[in-house]
Amino acid sequence: MFDDPMKPEPTEFERSLERRTVAMAEACTACGACAEVCPTPGLVGIEAASEALTAGVVDILKGGAGNADADAERWARTCCGSGHCLTVCEHGINPRFMLMMARDRLNAKLPAEARKTAGKRDFQAMSRAARVISRLQLPADLMARLSPASHPEIAPDLIFYTGCNMPKTPHIGLLCLDVLDRLGASYQVHGGPANCCGILQMRQGDMANGGRQLNKTIERYAATGAAEVVSWCPTCHMQFDEAAETDAFDTAMFPVYLARRLDALKPLFTERQEKRVALLEFPGSPGVTESVVELLSAIPGVKVVDLDLPADLPRAGYQMSGLSTVPDYRSRLLTETLGAAERAGLDMLLSVYHADHRELVSHQDHWPFEIGNYMELIGAAMGIRHDDLFKCLKLMQDADRVLASVADQVAGHGLDAEEVRDLIVSDLLGEQHLSPDRTRHPSPQPSEP
Repeated sequence: MFDDPMKPEPTEFERSLERRTVAMAEACTACGACAEVCPTPGLVGIEAASEALTAGVVDILKGGAGNADADAERWARTCCGSGHCLTVCEHGINPRFMLMMARDRLNAKLPAEARKTAGKRDFQAMSRAARVISRLQLPADLMARLSPASHPEIAPDLIFYTGCNMPKTPHIGLLCLDVLDRLGASYQVHGGPANCCGILQMRQGDMANGGRQLNKTIERYAATGAAEVVSWCPTCHMQFDEAAETDAFDTAMFPVYLARRLDALKPLFTERQEKRVALLEFPGSPGVTESVVELLSAIPGVKVVDLDLPADLPRAGYQMSGLSTVPDYRSRLLTETLGAAERAGLDMLLSVYHADHRELVSHQDHWPFEIGNYMELIGAAMGIRHDDLFKCLKLMQDADRVLASVADQVAGHGLDAEEVRDLIVSDLLGEQHLSPDRTRHPSPQPSEP
């Protein structure tokens, strides 16, 4: 990989990835256990045997072209991060990471400058949208709560890591901070583009810049002295745990952290919530769904319902944006979930992650139940409420109307009105159409962290 004299000297991060990739290729026996449990091949029409798929991926890792019929390449490129593979390998390999490195091998065939340019483009587009969409909803004083804090003299117990895109739905972040305050947690808030996990560059094959960004974030967090980084975003969490394998601090997903504090939370659930609820949930982050169900079930009056989804609809993905590689499945999952929620007589259908929430709320006006995020219900049980302004703006479905409604925020933050309108159209509203089942299904958008 590093024998081309025209290539720049690899970073230590790239060398680490290379060592791990070589070790995986040597350790993998192509038994097919990971492919056997993976839903992706079935979702994209791959019929090759599991053993052949894993053998093809090993071939890619060793510098080959993969299977002659390109099934292994297709599997690597369409992996949606479902995570069923994480516990089945008898040789200690993380198959999800193995597929990520197979994609990197495939991307490496493209010119380095093109990969760098694509990663920079994606990062700048994400940064621009996150900055503007968040500021359309909150004044400067509340935005400051979700912004990276200066390091106090005393190390915090934890860092609450928002990721880059969660501030587009800032009411969720504010609810998380209020709950941490009620628990008496000592924390710092970090996130945003300045603390990116590097995934957008790495997805385009720019491992040097993606790794540099990831390592800077890790170093910054380690310098705080915090013992644990609690992530809201599942992509960021995977980057820490799988791409970086950092031991600078412990890591946990936010609902997993809250579930560990459930004994302290229960006395704070003072406002009964008589609601039948269900989740739009994904299997890719181990322990998250189970923790959210445990938290909601502890709220007096809440009944968590298992939706009756078709037996031939597998559990796939790690959040909605991760399903961009399987758009037909993504559309069917939404359709089936909304229909099952109506049949179940729900009061609320709840998102787990920010990307899922932005997708789900666009359907609010077409179904007889409320759509929200699970943190809204936890907050309500504690007497904490923040308006979901993203949903309010999304449901307007008219860019000029949205722009008029946020005029004070545009002026207060010194935003450019033309840029704001462009992002309202492209990012907040997106392209949508009405399907025969009376729901709105947005066209697939570019994946995000």
